Amino acid sequence: MKKITLILFLFQSLFAQLKAQEITVKGKVSDASNGEMMIGAIVNFGKNKATNTNLDGEFSISLPEGRYSVTVSLMGYKTLADSLQVNANTKVLNYKLEKSVRELDQVVISAGKYEQKLSEITVSMDVIKPKIVENKNTVNLETIADQVPGVTVTDGQVSIRGGSGFSYGAGSRVLMCVDEMPMLAADAGDIKWTYLPIENLDQIEVIKGASSALFGSSALNGVINVRTAYPKEKPETKITFFAGIYDNPMRSNLKWWNSNPTTSGSSFYHGQKSGNFDLVASGNVFNDEGYREGESELRGRFNLNVKYNFKKVKGLSIGLNSNAMQTTGGLFILWQDADSGGYRPQAGTLSNYVTTRSNYDPFVTYFSKNGDKHILRTRYFNTTNRNNTNQESTAELYYSEYQYRHLLKKSGAINLGAVATRSVILSDSLYGFHDGANYALYAQIDKRFFNRLSVSLGVRGEYFKIDDEESITDVNWYTKTDTITLLKAVKMRPVMRFGLNYQAFEYTYIRASFGQGYRFPSVAEKYVQTSVGALTIFPNQQLQPETGTSAEIGIKQGFKILNWNGFIDVAAFSTTYRNMMEFAFGIYFPDTTSVEYQQYLGNKLKYLGFKSINISNARITGIEASVAGNGKLGPLEVSLFAGYTYTNPINLNYNPNLDTNKTANANVLKYRFFHNVKGDIQIDYKKFFVGLSSRYNSHIINIDDSFQKPVFSFIIPGANFGPTILPGLETYRNIHNTGNLFFDLRLGYQINTSNKVSLIVNNMMNAENMGRPGDMQAPRLWMLQFVTKF
Repeated sequence: MKKITLILFLFQSLFAQLKAQEITVKGKVSDASNGEMMIGAIVNFGKNKATNTNLDGEFSISLPEGRYSVTVSLMGYKTLADSLQVNANTKVLNYKLEKSVRELDQVVISAGKYEQKLSEITVSMDVIKPKIVENKNTVNLETIADQVPGVTVTDGQVSIRGGSGFSYGAGSRVLMCVDEMPMLAADAGDIKWTYLPIENLDQIEVIKGASSALFGSSALNGVINVRTAYPKEKPETKITFFAGIYDNPMRSNLKWWNSNPTTSGSSFYHGQKSGNFDLVASGNVFNDEGYREGESELRGRFNLNVKYNFKKVKGLSIGLNSNAMQTTGGLFILWQDADSGGYRPQAGTLSNYVTTRSNYDPFVTYFSKNGDKHILRTRYFNTTNRNNTNQESTAELYYSEYQYRHLLKKSGAINLGAVATRSVILSDSLYGFHDGANYALYAQIDKRFFNRLSVSLGVRGEYFKIDDEESITDVNWYTKTDTITLLKAVKMRPVMRFGLNYQAFEYTYIRASFGQGYRFPSVAEKYVQTSVGALTIFPNQQLQPETGTSAEIGIKQGFKILNWNGFIDVAAFSTTYRNMMEFAFGIYFPDTTSVEYQQYLGNKLKYLGFKSINISNARITGIEASVAGNGKLGPLEVSLFAGYTYTNPINLNYNPNLDTNKTANANVLKYRFFHNVKGDIQIDYKKFFVGLSSRYNSHIINIDDSFQKPVFSFIIPGANFGPTILPGLETYRNIHNTGNLFFDLRLGYQINTSNKVSLIVNNMMNAENMGRPGDMQAPRLWMLQFVTKF
């Protein structure tokens, strides 16, 4: 017994001695460029000894004395290597990480609602950085979105890889988000591009393909997520001024002005940390006299983001993001004719308006000690439009979302969430009065195996209601109460997504994904009733939701040339739609009219117009190839992104036996084209830079015949007389049938570290172009920009 006691005593003494030899190593990790503390950085000492930095960017670990090879890593930053001798004299460590310049290492959030490398996600995504937004003097996010390969914006309506045509400002198959929350108007369900706070921009992420499993309705064709900026450790202020003038159009008979119209504006941004507070304030003033007669715009926007970080409750923060804007101006809708009236409005079609918009987004975020994230996001979004054409509306959107995120060991995350939305529409003449509700549950898991294979699986159920009409689904989910046995059908639309990404070699990533999507009709599509000139739009209360699936296989190959690195991405995709919603021209008599009433010519003219209907099933297939890179080639700093997209958008319900015109490609969906090319390059040399953007799309294949044929031809068989909605359009399209090619040029000089001056020339070649029918685009625009930062 004494021997056992002695042995235990010796072991205890030895353990105490070894324990006493362990040294507590402390340190912090920060961003080398701005001093910001890095949360979640991995500090690895080898020998199975590693730790993470906490919410203050600090770490602490107990280590036996000895020499260690240390690596410090964080997504989006270069891995730092160090050799460390641990002993009683070891001081507090201070590691500074430099941002990675590799395009493959860009950090994105939208694909899985947590930080991932762009190279490792399972879907196609493009990223727009603030630098190009500033250098192109972007005053409207619509123009920079139109620069992304595979993305087209037609009169405010965005399409990704041919997923959408033109739907008269109602509904969107692409979901616009600001900080991961939807920013679509509650009435029209469309994107308000001028409202988006581009002066307070961190980056823009564009997901291509159905994303309803994570983002819900309207993400049928993809997602554009605008991530706003928060302040760094050092305060930053930026002020921008610009002034511009429209050149005369190439065809002199299009000119309607005596003195050339001008445009001007200014914006500011200020961000700083003050104790526990984070503050960002920014704003924008913009004035445009307009290149189309009667169409002008004057707007002012201000946004304020504040966040309070609790010190006594580690990981807890609360905040409020807000944005408000008022716009006055005139809205051009239809041209007078294709000749001298391309920039002149038809009589009675110009709308003078005053629009106010505002949103307020309170949120609460909590990081637990084990790294789990809880976030409650809410939003109130109001749009109020007043005009002189009896088309007024007020729409209110109430949004709330709870998200729980758990980071998996090594790599990956589990996201669970619940969403509740309510919309209220008040409109005497345009839409009527309506109340909508939307509830959803979602879950997604992203996991990386063997440090090579990334797997993503997501599922969502969504319930939707407008007034008394509920969503319809083929699947019934059931709930049971604890007090009584009650089976109740819950009308939720279920969708899912699945994706894989395999790292075949060091810089080679192969991906495949499949996703389901759906979109409920907007209030505008179901209930709009209005007319503009000879154009009449009717409501359709029987309009049903559209659904879709998208599949993709792609490869991303990284490369390096000297100190210039980038990637090439090639993808093949297929998208299928069921019950596709589009506006169609026809005679739409009310159900109450008799057969005799419908025979009279005057009555037919009265009910001739457009209505949103479930026209068909459709399939869009294609390929997309893109390249992006940045870095130094000798003394030059070169940034590049470019892409080519081919789409084949087919109406699966097209019946050639019912087509009296028998035109070529008649089965192609309206307002689409086959070929689309985008590109942008910027070269910096010392204090100078030059940049060139280009955009090309082939000829729009099919449009509504009603825009170019006489109205009576739709009422009287064989008739070829009477007025047309857009005079001269058919002849114009026959002449301009080779597509559109544009170039934008920018030249800049960095005066010093704080001040920069630039010359920007949009539509450098002064090319003539029509977007949607009757919407001729701007001639060459010269702009001078001055930016100061301090």
